[in-house]
Amino acid sequence: MILDEFLHNLHFDIEKASIPNWEVDWEDKPLPFKLYRGLPVVPLSLEVPLTLEELKQPFMPDLRIIGDFLWYVYGLTQISQSVFSLDATDHSDVMQSYRRFAPSGGALYPNELYVYLKIEDLPIGVYHYDVAHHRLVLLREGNFDSYIAKALGNRCDISACFGTVFVSTMFWKNFYKYNNFAYRLQGLDAGVLMGQLLEVSKRFGFETGVYFQFLDRAMNHLLGLSEKEEAVYSVIPLSVEPTIWSANGGERDRIVSAAELCRELTLIQPNHFVRSQRVKEYPMLTKINEASMLDSTTLFSLIEAQENGKCEGQAVALPYAERVSYDFGSVCRKRFSPDMDFILGKVSQLELANLLHEATQSFLYRNDLVSVDQRHETRVSVNLCLYNVEGIPNGAYHYDSTAHALHLVQLGDHRLLLQSGMSLNNVNLLQVPLCLHVTGVKDYYAPTLGYRGYRIQQMEAGMLVQRLLLSAGASGMGGHPLLGYDSNMCDELYKMDPQGKTSLIQIPIGPFRHRPWLMGGLCC
Repeated sequence: MILDEFLHNLHFDIEKASIPNWEVDWEDKPLPFKLYRGLPVVPLSLEVPLTLEELKQPFMPDLRIIGDFLWYVYGLTQISQSVFSLDATDHSDVMQSYRRFAPSGGALYPNELYVYLKIEDLPIGVYHYDVAHHRLVLLREGNFDSYIAKALGNRCDISACFGTVFVSTMFWKNFYKYNNFAYRLQGLDAGVLMGQLLEVSKRFGFETGVYFQFLDRAMNHLLGLSEKEEAVYSVIPLSVEPTIWSANGGERDRIVSAAELCRELTLIQPNHFVRSQRVKEYPMLTKINEASMLDSTTLFSLIEAQENGKCEGQAVALPYAERVSYDFGSVCRKRFSPDMDFILGKVSQLELANLLHEATQSFLYRNDLVSVDQRHETRVSVNLCLYNVEGIPNGAYHYDSTAHALHLVQLGDHRLLLQSGMSLNNVNLLQVPLCLHVTGVKDYYAPTLGYRGYRIQQMEAGMLVQRLLLSAGASGMGGHPLLGYDSNMCDELYKMDPQGKTSLIQIPIGPFRHRPWLMGGLCC
């Protein structure tokens, strides 16, 4: 199967992309977190603050602040136990999962966090964030400013940054359950994590930006990752002051190759534990990962600015909305993905306006896909089907974030149509007033970004999803991201074919009833 066909089927015909007769080996499932063995560790404080307010005066963080930061980004926050049968008399029908503030498909969390830190009271070096024990594990000690800067094509002043975060993906962690569909999930999960990271960074006063393009083998070599097992997906420098940021580097910068850079550091192969004894092969994932790699800084590309076509259809101006101020810690703890718990309630125009405005405005971020001085439309946007929204006719709409207005695509109650397109009836869409679809271009900018463009698009979609979930939570509503829906049907509903766009993920949002359950947090 050629890779273009594989990616097409991942989106439009998953059965063709999957390995036939796949059976999940539940007894041999991997851990939802990576555990290193035999390496120096640095414990982090368990006294994490329960509220976070955006700092007015940023300051250089210490180890305590770094621990709080990492916990809010990706730390364990809940243990969830689900019972499959009310008649169960033992623990055989109880499924236990570890939850974090950022959602993940099946709560499998295929991503890992690594950090390069230069702060007081901590040896300078590269660390893995050990989620299970809330601690740092030292992988390499030393100053790697020059190495990381070169791997980024000398497009960022790493020496002015106190830290750099690496978001990676471990392929087996959700491939064991989702088969080849894991590749689509891994990009989305990475994006949701990155969206959470950027929002947490704002509360700590950190300056950030995302590099999607870097020398893959050089970054994997720095962290000691086997590219057949795990790969870095994004690099996010952290600083307390604005730093030199360039999307395409300077002409004076020497061309760097991954092979050349890897020779600067000795190979490390740290021992780690995943629990699975029978790890199956995933040839399509390793093949698409290898095809997405960048081996030279000459391959870094910029996306040309594209003017979005004028939105057709009747425009519905939304009420004026300001950026919402909310207790970030409280919203993170209250975030909930309702299944059959949605309850139909009327949503006001102001609630809808605040939700869309807050999510899209907070989504704006620095990246290496466009030049820093280039004004551009975001590469992912929001379409939505409304029902029972005050003062707005039921129908399918496109949200124009620039004009803060809805453009009508098709009038009508589309809930039954959307319900018929779901592969699992785990959400009752008849009880949902807002059904959102994050959309992007069908070709995922392949002419410019190649196969790497697919995972970048999935990450950007995930970043917007997390903003939508946080905004919904701040409004007292719940949201449930879904991939089990008919993309072709949704594209037809929104008439997106002429625009060359497609729906990337579906998110029902609305009021919900609280479940009768026992719940306890894992923070002190």
